[in-house]
Amino acid sequence: MAGMQNPVGDTTELLIEHRREIANLVQRIKNRRMQVFGLYATPVALVLTVVVWAGLKVLLWLHGDTPTAINGICTATVFFLAIASVVQLVLEFQSDSPWEDPKTPVRQLKLKLALAEERHVLEARRHTPPVTDRQASYKERIPGEILRLRKESRHYRRLHLLMQWILFISSAAISAVTAWYDPPQPAKGVLIGLGATVTVITAAAGYFKPRERAFNLQQTADSIEQHTTALELGIAPYSAADEKGNLALYATTIEGLRAEQRMREQQLDQPQQGQQSVL
Repeated sequence: MAGMQNPVGDTTELLIEHRREIANLVQRIKNRRMQVFGLYATPVALVLTVVVWAGLKVLLWLHGDTPTAINGICTATVFFLAIASVVQLVLEFQSDSPWEDPKTPVRQLKLKLALAEERHVLEARRHTPPVTDRQASYKERIPGEILRLRKESRHYRRLHLLMQWILFISSAAISAVTAWYDPPQPAKGVLIGLGATVTVITAAAGYFKPRERAFNLQQTADSIEQHTTALELGIAPYSAADEKGNLALYATTIEGLRAEQRMREQQLDQPQQGQQSVL
């Protein structure tokens, strides 16, 4: 009947509304923190600028005139900070402030966020969908997870290639500069800089291991995509006639792959000795 309501749809909309409220409160807390920081930091910066200006005058130019450039920079800074302080005070205390939460403590917004999250948890518990629906919903979120893994894999792969090219160019430049300048006294600074660059890049590549991270992420993404394709096509290991069993096996397998990926990340974050003990 047209007049009948869909309880599943109503529950979904309710949970989505809770999500929106939580996201809105999180953003409001960030904005309010910036506002409070500006209210306190701008006057402090104004006072510090005046103190530094006066200190420079006393220490360096007590018996002479302060350079025009110093006076101009300090004057412009003091004027800007004074205007910013006045504007922020007006926005904070005027009745029709464009700020969303004027004169509202951050802890009050945090309390609202905690209550909103608690309401969301309670509503989710009261209207928990069946396991099959949750598994089907989980399957629909997997393509986004695959895209995320591949995006991170590309990031680390590009970082690894950038490091390698810097190493190649710096190593070649050291040889070229050494051969060009003999004795190398005029280019001593260049050689020191190139040597330091090679050392830093080598150490960073060995510590952060971008190549290994890119490989692990790409491998996990490929494995997840392979299982997703197998489920959609109904081929092994998801060729059983029981759709519920296939979804359960799929969710178990994907969570296992994600757990394995997290374990690899933890191993890469540990020192070499710690990795050997874990392995």
